[in-house]
Amino acid sequence: MKKIVKGIGIFLAVIVVALLAYAGYLLLGFHRLPDNLALEIGKSGEPDSFDKGFEVEADTTYRIVTYNIGFGAYLPEFSFFMDGGKSSWAKDEESVLATVSASGEAVSAIEPDFIFLQEVDRDGTRSYHVDELEVLNRFIEGYEYHFAQNYDSPYLFFPPWEPHGTNVAGLVTYSKGPMKEAVRRSLPISESITKFMDLDRCYSISRIPTADGSFLCLYNVHLAAYGSSAEVREGQLAMLYADMTADYEKGNYVICGGDFNHNVKSQSPENAPEWAHTFPRETLPDGFDMAINYALSEEDVAHDSCRSAQEPYQEGRTFTITLDGFIVSDNVKVMSYEHYDWGYGYSDHDPVVMEFELVRQE
Repeated sequence: MKKIVKGIGIFLAVIVVALLAYAGYLLLGFHRLPDNLALEIGKSGEPDSFDKGFEVEADTTYRIVTYNIGFGAYLPEFSFFMDGGKSSWAKDEESVLATVSASGEAVSAIEPDFIFLQEVDRDGTRSYHVDELEVLNRFIEGYEYHFAQNYDSPYLFFPPWEPHGTNVAGLVTYSKGPMKEAVRRSLPISESITKFMDLDRCYSISRIPTADGSFLCLYNVHLAAYGSSAEVREGQLAMLYADMTADYEKGNYVICGGDFNHNVKSQSPENAPEWAHTFPRETLPDGFDMAINYALSEEDVAHDSCRSAQEPYQEGRTFTITLDGFIVSDNVKVMSYEHYDWGYGYSDHDPVVMEFELVRQE
């Protein structure tokens, strides 16, 4: 009996030491990138794929798309463990390559002038270490681009049946016009233990010269979801609004887009779960509005941009909501606004596409 008790004690001691060691690893491995980080600007495609005469000017219609690609994992049959589903990893490496390639090809076919992408993995256990930016650049050619990292986790051993592992991911912005500068802003995040499961939240700002001597300022965002505290969510919006307002007051044109992790429609569905809160439009600063308000018809925005990942997608049954979209300053005129219905074939999100013109400055 003494030997049995001693054996159990040793076993429990080993478990405790292992857990403490892992906790120390998480604490030591956690880090955030510095704020106001200048981003490297690259070019996608061969030199002859660029429109060297491209210039951003007033009274010309441009097209912009935002799309969360879901790190190449979210085929219709995929459900994600953090949303109550089963899987943590994509199906396999071949599936990631095929899905990201299809996303890149489909986005390129829209023929946008500017592109916002989210959840692009560069080196992830969950995506079999495929550099998804390199894959996307094979299809999205003739753009300047930059990558803003918003996730770099130590090895996560949950869920136990398929540990999420280590993952580096972020936001990618593409522009047909040359970027004068690009910067990464670090958003406030929770300081509790949940920070190990959340992203290193950020947004990027791309400033593109316009013909009138000002800038088109593009903000690519992926904000905290409603699992975060109200204080964190409010702090993120306050920081974002301050930067947007500063650019606007300098006479620049501002477009903010991406995955807001809030319902950007004016009302949430009756069957909306706890996390599906409506974006707080009343907090928008003076001079800004939700671009969805200017959709030409309800039909253009009837399809929701995101489906629940709690279960494999089943049309007509799976809960859907619109988390993606754009905010524009009042010197940006929305010409059209549409939610593309790709049947969530490549991601748990579908694209939002907007056409716009800059209002000439007097």
